[in-house]
Amino acid sequence: MSDVPEFERIFGYVFQSREILKQALTHRSFGTAHNERLEFLGDSILNCIIAQALYERFLDVREGDLSRLRANLVRQETLAEIAQGLGLGEQLRLGEGELKSGGFRRPSILADGLEALFGAVFLDGGFDKARETVLRLFEPYLSNLDPQHSGKDAKTTLQEFLQGRRLALPQYLLRATRGEAHAQEFEVECLIPELAITAIGRGTSRRSAEQEAAKRAFEQTGAK
Repeated sequence: MSDVPEFERIFGYVFQSREILKQALTHRSFGTAHNERLEFLGDSILNCIIAQALYERFLDVREGDLSRLRANLVRQETLAEIAQGLGLGEQLRLGEGELKSGGFRRPSILADGLEALFGAVFLDGGFDKARETVLRLFEPYLSNLDPQHSGKDAKTTLQEFLQGRRLALPQYLLRATRGEAHAQEFEVECLIPELAITAIGRGTSRRSAEQEAAKRAFEQTGAK
C-alpha cells in the first residue's frame, strides 16, 4: 500500500476504518486476513446496485435483456479496467510469488480487489455510500449501454453494423493522454473512412475512450 490518501481521493471514498481498507487490499497470497470474504460481499452489492440502476434507467426493457445488460457491466473485463484506471494494482498487498509474476496487472486479481473494496465501503459507510461509489465509477459504462442491442457494447455494435454492410472495421487512434498517473484522461479518435465518419471519445481508460468514440461514430451512421 502506497499513498493511500491519494488512492482514496481517486477512488472517491475515504475510509473511517483503516483496517477494513487494508483487508480489502490484501490478496490471499499475502496472508490470512485477506479480501476474499469482502469480495463475496462486494459482488452481491455490486449486482444489486447495477440491477437497480438498470431497472430505473431502462423502464421498457424486459427482464431477460436487463440481465444481459447487467452481465455486460459487471464482467471481469469491465471491473479490471476500472481498477486499472484507479491504480488499484499498486495498492494491493500481494505475496512475493504474485508480485514476481505480475499479479498486480492480472485482470482476475484487479476485478476481485475492486469488488472487495465495494464490500469494504458497504461495511464502513453503509449502502448509500457503496451505491454512490459504484454508480460514479460505472457511469461511463452505463451511459454507453444500448438496450436495443441486448447488452452489446458500443464497439461491438459498430463492428457488427459495418460487417453487415461489408465495410472495413473502424480505426481507433489514441490522440492524447492528459493528467497524472492514475488520474488520466484518454482521448481516442474513431475513423470510418468509407463513411467519412470521425468521432472523438474521452474516458479514464483507453478502452472506455474507445467505447465513447464508437458510440458517437455509430450515432453518425443514422442506424437504429
